[in-house]
Amino acid sequence: MLIFMKSMIIGLCIAAPVGPIGLLCIQRSLMRGWRSGFATGLGAATADAMYGFIGALGITAIITTLIMFKPWLCIFGGLFLAYIGYQTIKSKEPATALSGERAGMMKAYSTTLLLTLSNPMTILSFIAIFASMSDGMVGDQGQHSVWPMVTGIFLGSAVWWLGLSGFSSAFKTRISKSKLKLINYFSGSTITVLGAYQVVTGVMLAAAT
Repeated sequence: MLIFMKSMIIGLCIAAPVGPIGLLCIQRSLMRGWRSGFATGLGAATADAMYGFIGALGITAIITTLIMFKPWLCIFGGLFLAYIGYQTIKSKEPATALSGERAGMMKAYSTTLLLTLSNPMTILSFIAIFASMSDGMVGDQGQHSVWPMVTGIFLGSAVWWLGLSGFSSAFKTRISKSKLKLINYFSGSTITVLGAYQVVTGVMLAAAT
């Protein structure tokens, strides 16, 4: 139970910092309703749980391989992030709240799943976390603690995204269309710049190796 609670806190702490996924969650919640925003967050939560599973099992070969491909992950993830930013700038308010909530749910989930999986910082975060928790992952007890850890990380992350999407969508009816367009432009531009920065970082890392 203690491992489960610690893992929930880890999942919450990893999800909480405002970054590109947070901006996407807020923007989609405002434009399409909380379900779309929550689906966006669930994609990130799933990726967190997947890396948590790898780290909990101590599959160092997979983690080492991912670190070796860090420059290319930066470039690929950055290009994809810039594309999402461009699409966000172009996005328009759905005709109705119902259609907005239903449209693109799988796309909202899959885009953030892929973005989070291709983010080297997520990988490095879990390496640091499981290095500090390695003492509790030894022997038979460690094997039994894998699923509580993975479940805790997922639920902790999911709780944050549910709260963020619900809070953001509460302001949907209070924001005018002109302000929604401004939010789209700001969110999309910020995400695009972050993607471009990630690409440049990846190119510099590739050139240095």
